[in-house]
Order: sequence, then C-alpha cells, then structure tokens
Amino acid sequence: MQALIAPLLAFFCLSAAAQAPQPPEVAARSYLLLDVSANQVLAARDPDSPVEPASLTKLMTGYLVFEALKNKKIDLKQALPVSERAWKMPGSRMFIDPKMQVPVDDLIKGMIVQSGNDATMALAEGVGGTAERFVELMNQQAKVLGLKNTGYRNPEGLTAPGHTTTARDLGVLATRLMHDFPEYLHYYSIKKYRYQGTPTANDTNRNTLLFRDPTVDGLKTGHTDAAGYCLIATAKRDFPNLAGRRLVAIVLGASSEAARANEAQKLLNWGFTAYEGLKLFDANQAVLEPPVWKGTADTIKLGQIQPIVLAVPAGSGAKVKTQVARTDPLVAPFTKGQQLGTLKILSGDQVLREVPLVALEAVGQAGIFGRAWDAIRLWIK
Repeated sequence: MQALIAPLLAFFCLSAAAQAPQPPEVAARSYLLLDVSANQVLAARDPDSPVEPASLTKLMTGYLVFEALKNKKIDLKQALPVSERAWKMPGSRMFIDPKMQVPVDDLIKGMIVQSGNDATMALAEGVGGTAERFVELMNQQAKVLGLKNTGYRNPEGLTAPGHTTTARDLGVLATRLMHDFPEYLHYYSIKKYRYQGTPTANDTNRNTLLFRDPTVDGLKTGHTDAAGYCLIATAKRDFPNLAGRRLVAIVLGASSEAARANEAQKLLNWGFTAYEGLKLFDANQAVLEPPVWKGTADTIKLGQIQPIVLAVPAGSGAKVKTQVARTDPLVAPFTKGQQLGTLKILSGDQVLREVPLVALEAVGQAGIFGRAWDAIRLWIK
C-alpha cells in the first residue's frame, strides 16, 4: 500500500515548456482537475489553500466504513442502532430515529445519496464505538494517506474550528477511495434512495451531474454557509488509445448548487478534450528485459505494477518518447518490487516524468559454480 501512496502525493503538472493548454475560467474559490488514469493534475487554482470541506468530509467517513467492511468488522446486512445523538444531528438527514435498527447498507446509502448527517453519525458510532474515537481514526487515516493539510473534527462535515482540508488533499483522498474500494463505488452513482418510512421528497442525490452526464459516476457534494457549494465529480470515458480514462473535478466554494455542477462539468469536458491520455505500458508489462549476472535466471523483467499512463496536450502524443536508465551490470539476487532502473518520458528534450522501474519477478542467486562462471565473464567483459 505504501508503494501506491508516494506517486499519488507527487501529482505532476505539465510545465510551461510543454505548452500546457489554458484552462477555462472557473467560478469557485479553489479547484483542481485530476487525471486519475495518468495521476496528473491538469489544472488547479489555489489547490493548497485551506477550505472547509462540508459534506465532502463523508469521503473519509466512507473510506473507514469500507475498510471496516473489507476487514469484516461490520457487515452490510448488520443492523446498527440509532443513538439520540445521531437522531438529533442538524443539517441534511436520512430521517432515522432511535426506534430503528438500520442495516449498514442503508446507512451507507443514506450517507452518500442523501448526505444524511444522522446516517453518518450512526456509521461513525458503529465503526468507532463513539464519534470521538471515529474522528481519531479519521485523522490517523489522513496521515497514512499523506493528507498533509487536512484535519477532521467530526465525521459529517459541519463547521468546526480546525475542520479543514485542501483541494489537493481531496484529490488524494478521492483517488485512494476509488482505488482501494472499487467494490463499493456503485454507492456514489445511485441517483435516488430513501429508507422505508422516510419522506419521499428526500430521495434525490444532490450531484446533479449524475442526471446530466452518463459518464459521471460520483462522487460527493457538500455545502455549508462557510464552505459554499462544493462538488467532487468523477467521470470515466473511453477513447481509442485509452479505454476507461478517468478524471476527477474538485470545485470548492461555488455560489450555488447549479454553479458547482456547471463548473465541474466544464472542467471535465475541458480535460477530456484539451488533453489526450497515452498508455505507454500496461500494469506488469516488461518495459525491458536486461541480462542478469550470477542469478537463477538469465534475464529479469523491469516495469511497473500500475499502468504507465501520461496525459499530454491533445495532438502532441506523437512527440512523446522514452529512455531507460538502469544499473549495469545487474548482479543477482533481486526481490520482486526492487527498483532497478528509471523510465524517462520526454517530449523533445523536455523530461515530462520519471517513473521507477521495478523487478516484476524475483531472481535468486545462482549456485557457486554459476556465480564463479559469471564472475569470469564479467571480468572478461
């Protein structure tokens, strides 16, 4: 897991030398457009400025709930009690009460689709024992994910001193949520839901892009008076050279529900058209297979455990080339995942990115006679 965190923190922006396209004007306090497939920031304004996340906080709450499900600490069919505290939560609600025992599956839908603060509190208490302990878990997980400028004070996102984040941190969180828990992402694309016996008028997802753009499949809205109108929208579109290319648009502090949707849609459309995605190598595909000395194999495959994808200005893909720098000679043994080289991705003479190349397989040390023979060969070489 740690191997994934570092590249997510090192979001890459094309330099001016690479003639990055001019992003559109975005009516929001701050924003960030991330190409998840390429792990690149395509455009941003004030991505490190502290902001109140409002209900975008529920992405971290969801992360911990999904982790508890994955670790079998809770079960989707398990019914959780509704405390007085959860019942009396202000703001957006699922409209559950202490007379109910609500399944985790329904509470997740209430938290995501209806943005219910009551459902969120019930889940936090169910996973953490208390809301205070759950908030400790949120802040611990923020550190694990490398969210350097995020602090949580509650699980639902109501305004509180010190409850802040940044667009960049939200980009990391959204990316990790989608990567780590793909089996639960369908919750974020549910358009309508209500728990039995609760008001029909409260059944519609506030992410209006789900109804407008069929390629949008999440993620979360947020709003308080202090935070303004916020939206993290993600879309996945197919292209001839890259199927399933995914972008995330983060819009913070817009003036209205309509404005946050329009600005996010604007960013997504611009990102998909202004930049093209290039898949250079598949996950676990050998970039090269150099010779090995004193090993149990004659060669070793070097590559990456994730696809190597790059986003470049539209029409400039033909200019991209690669170079490899590696240790020579490669003398065994090697462990799987050990870095043995670097792939340089260039456009002309401009280095766009450097990607570590790791051993895709382990190579043991040869026996005494094999090592002796290769020692002679190396000496002659």
